[in-house]
Amino acid sequence: MGISTVIDILGSMIIGGMLMLILWQMNDSATKNLYNFGGELVLQQNLAVTSQVLEYDFRKIGYCENWAKIVDPSNSILLADSDKIKFLTDVHPDGDPDGIIDTLFYRLGPVTELSSTPNPRDRYLYRLISSEEPRKINLGVTKFHLIYYDALGDTIPFPINYPVDTKTINSVEINLTVEDVSAYNNEYSSAIWRQIRLISRNLKER
Repeated sequence: MGISTVIDILGSMIIGGMLMLILWQMNDSATKNLYNFGGELVLQQNLAVTSQVLEYDFRKIGYCENWAKIVDPSNSILLADSDKIKFLTDVHPDGDPDGIIDTLFYRLGPVTELSSTPNPRDRYLYRLISSEEPRKINLGVTKFHLIYYDALGDTIPFPINYPVDTKTINSVEINLTVEDVSAYNNEYSSAIWRQIRLISRNLKER
């Protein structure tokens, strides 16, 4: 075997190795793109579902199908904090109001509580209707932050005490961040929804 043959063999091995490396990188990139595109779709769907439920519920603060049962809507908000809120409304578990006053309590759970997903930042968002078992919303929520405003549009500082301070709440800003519950190579995407100055008609017209 001559030296030229050895050089040819070594050259072929090098070129073959380079081609294998290129193919491996292309396959890895294709897998990553496929995973990310699917994750983005799920992420947007999760954000849309969660935001729609929040907006629907918050617009019904102080609402009851039998309006005479909530004489003073200004007393509808029972607790107001940066990551939790409790208020009076009429929200039957099946979806339709039934004329019975309920308390609806939203709160964000701790990071350490949710360990069933790879994402280290997602949490449960709890939705509790009266004395029922709390419903855990696990759609990649990483942030649920509330800001409260009075009738003049000024921010109400914390702590907000009931009933003196909660009676002055006129609108609420909802900040929601959702991330992938799992991601390729831990590269998590996020989406943000913000409802600025959401006003319940019952609070506005009190």
